Amino acid sequence: MPLVAAGGRTVHVQELGEGPAVVMIHGLLIGSLASWYFTAAPQLARGHRVRMYDLRGHGRSERAAGGFDTATLAGDLAAVAGDLREPFDLVGHSWGGLVALRFAREHPARVRRLAIVEAPLPPSSALEMASFLAGDGLPARLLDALPAPLREAVAGGRRQAERLVKSIERLVLESSLLDDVRREPDPGDAELARVTAPTLLAYGDRSACAPAGARLARVLPHARHLVLPGGHYLHLDARARLAEAIEAHLG
Repeated sequence: MPLVAAGGRTVHVQELGEGPAVVMIHGLLIGSLASWYFTAAPQLARGHRVRMYDLRGHGRSERAAGGFDTATLAGDLAAVAGDLREPFDLVGHSWGGLVALRFAREHPARVRRLAIVEAPLPPSSALEMASFLAGDGLPARLLDALPAPLREAVAGGRRQAERLVKSIERLVLESSLLDDVRREPDPGDAELARVTAPTLLAYGDRSACAPAGARLARVLPHARHLVLPGGHYLHLDARARLAEAIEAHLG
């Protein structure tokens, strides 16, 4: 199922493995389904049906001028998972974690377990981590401004690097992504407490998002807080340990 319809456009989807369903969501701007495909997904696929997809405007999904708020993206997720009849597990990194939390609040009967990796709170703090957006416009050498783990991840292929740069430029300059992030409201503690699914909270010990992990651990009724060595891109910094923790949590 490489392409599905969601929100009036086509979304690129890939699957690995067989078993209970797990849907994995990546972060904005520099993420794609490859964020999981080449990290935790193969390990999870040993006992699960792992579904990954490119968020609208990212990767091989259709370009989008807007709709990067969590409400719209949760609607896209509902379409991507529309054929899953049994409750499924959700794994989300960064903005994808916020989408997973929103979906779990709105559809509690559909979510079995959650794994939230480095979700930012308040949501607007996601832009503070995007150092390559600093200054007037994008830096001339955008790749040099990316976080070290991502520079290393794309260093092996010139075409991959070029696609990443073009994708970031398009999303920043030709879509409402930045405005959507700035306008995203910070969910209150009472709203977050509506997430009843057992939840793994994985955060890096060097991440600016660490306070968000502590807040979620305090508010969510069934949460386990795990701190791993690394920064915001924990799926790269602590690849093996994160995959093992998610696998153990999902069971």
